[in-house]
Amino acid sequence: MNALTPIVTVRAASTADGPAIRGFVDAHPEAELFHRPEWTEAVAQGCGQPAHLLLAEDGRGALVGLLPLTEMRSPLFGAALVSTGFGIGGGVLGEGVEPLAEAAWQLAQERGCGSVELRGGPVPSGWSRHEGVYASFARPLAAEDEAILKAIPRKQRAEVRRALGFGLEVRVDRDVRAHYRAYSESVRNLGTPVFPRRLFEAFLAAFGEDADILTIRHAGRPVASVLSLYHRGTVYPYWGGGTGEARALRANDLLYYELMRHAARRGCTRFDFGRSKLGTGAYAFKKNWGFEPRPLVYATRGDARETNPMSPKYRLQVAAWRKLPLWLANRLGPPIARGLG
Repeated sequence: MNALTPIVTVRAASTADGPAIRGFVDAHPEAELFHRPEWTEAVAQGCGQPAHLLLAEDGRGALVGLLPLTEMRSPLFGAALVSTGFGIGGGVLGEGVEPLAEAAWQLAQERGCGSVELRGGPVPSGWSRHEGVYASFARPLAAEDEAILKAIPRKQRAEVRRALGFGLEVRVDRDVRAHYRAYSESVRNLGTPVFPRRLFEAFLAAFGEDADILTIRHAGRPVASVLSLYHRGTVYPYWGGGTGEARALRANDLLYYELMRHAARRGCTRFDFGRSKLGTGAYAFKKNWGFEPRPLVYATRGDARETNPMSPKYRLQVAAWRKLPLWLANRLGPPIARGLG
């Protein structure tokens, strides 16, 4: 950008800005899955958490930066503006980091939110920097089945081969009901509330062909399932899990191997395993697959919420949740989970 045309304004986006926003995100080399308008739209549709989008414009009125925000509200966890709700990335895209961050803080105060959370992107001046809690896992994805299998470390590869011997059925479709059966049991067993099923329906609707569900079935029953999103040649297995039966069948191992094969056939060249907290079972599981952790850097301003279920603060609640009947956990969970963000 020419030095004579500095950023002079930050404003809230309107419906009329839609084409310009999509064009900016599509063209920007650093745009993530979480910057796509579909993301905050799906969260708003699926969980009722309002979406906000701040735009930075230069002196000629050209769009040079943006910040997507979700207004997360929960009677248990308080209110915050998050970039982006339920995402692991986001933050300021493009130029105007400081004015966009200041505008986000002003919006938080206007909306009665106690904090602003930026997940990724530049850390604005004076904001708290958080690193060393979460790590992301991503690596290149081979094109051929044999190469995909060989890229898996030996011990984990043996688990995949065992799974292949159980005669499990693999389906790729958009069957939210089957996915929810497996996923909801998985998160109940981990001691965390399940998201509303309409959240997954909203993501499938918003992302269209850039979203699908891969489910592993045994004797006709879904035992493991993952809802994945696709962005710029990368597959994101975002919401996945298995039933108690899945462990003995090695269904979760087969789930991610088959997703790698499916994504490669779609033309993907990168597999993003998402984030995990250091020291957790999920962190170890991803390392066992040969993924190297990359520390994530987040930034906050205000009184940051504590929503991490691994926090000692929630130890007793997590233990109690694991004992709930699945039907009850699925009834009680969505009103709580929709506010986690």
